[in-house]
Amino acid sequence: MGEEEGRGVGHQEDAWTAVSIGVVIAVAALDAAWHGGLEGVLVAGPLMASTQLSPRRTALVGGLAFALGFSIAEANGHLGNLHVIARLVALAALSVFCVMAARSLHRRRQRYDRLAVVAEAAQHAILRPVPARVGDVGFSVRYLSAAQDAMIGGDLYDVIATGSTVRLVVGDVRGKGLDAVRLAALVLGLFREAAASANDLDAVAKAVDSGVTGYLDVEDFVTAVFVDFAPGGQVTVVNCGHHPPLRIGAERVEPLPGGEPSPPLGLNPQFQVERHTLAPGERLLLYTDGLVEARNPDGTFFSLDRLPPRFLSARSLDDALDALVERLLAHVGGRLNDDLALVLAQPLTPGGTSRAV
Repeated sequence: MGEEEGRGVGHQEDAWTAVSIGVVIAVAALDAAWHGGLEGVLVAGPLMASTQLSPRRTALVGGLAFALGFSIAEANGHLGNLHVIARLVALAALSVFCVMAARSLHRRRQRYDRLAVVAEAAQHAILRPVPARVGDVGFSVRYLSAAQDAMIGGDLYDVIATGSTVRLVVGDVRGKGLDAVRLAALVLGLFREAAASANDLDAVAKAVDSGVTGYLDVEDFVTAVFVDFAPGGQVTVVNCGHHPPLRIGAERVEPLPGGEPSPPLGLNPQFQVERHTLAPGERLLLYTDGLVEARNPDGTFFSLDRLPPRFLSARSLDDALDALVERLLAHVGGRLNDDLALVLAQPLTPGGTSRAV
């Protein structure tokens, strides 16, 4: 957990503690004003605390509730009243129960946090860094993790130089957690092996599909787009149920045209080969669900039709992706609900550098 995120959690705990104590004090004030009878209602404070706070803080709120209930009953001379004693005993018992519930919830959250850390570490371990240049293609990559309470997904990407071409895969495994990370690792391993040996891009896709199918459950699948970059701006694409790459030019942003969408890997894809030519300076943006499914607090999806001008005009690929990420995070209010992988690629002239059209 980062320092800023840790401070945010601490502030949230302090605020929830203050609210829980405030509830106890408010009920105690009413109890004192009405000369007793609300001892049992004081349990509202520890009950509220147990849902969000640590066992220690829950015990403090419960102890305060019992102390105030006992003090008010004593001040009113009600400690000899069996009904009042019964309510105080019930308050003490329920406060102890709240502490036990808070301890159980705290342990479950700790186990969940450990699992999330392991899954995220495994995911980052399988996603190899992509150099700024592979062959005659420039690359910039961004990976954004989802909000803390969202499980790690199976977003994947990799780039391999094969001699005459540069091959790229971007994909997304259905599902979340360690199973999704495991399948993503399998897909990447199959791609690396096939990309280095197969002559044609559709043969690469077929090899990955054949290898992964035996490991998928009935409802599992993997969306993936495979791309070959050849000299002269020639681009070959095999899309298996994934979002089409975006062609980024000075005056247009459009999906690469294709035929009927192919099913994802594991669902008998058709492996249709599409060939395109990028003009000098044009770029391709490949992405996962986290981009098009990002919504603002009002529920409005992020629009690819209104990409920031700085993204379109940025001379470097890194500056372009920084502008896109900045606009995206502003749209969603700073936190994504799904992991996101972005790969921006641009064919370069031999010895050249990336620049906008």
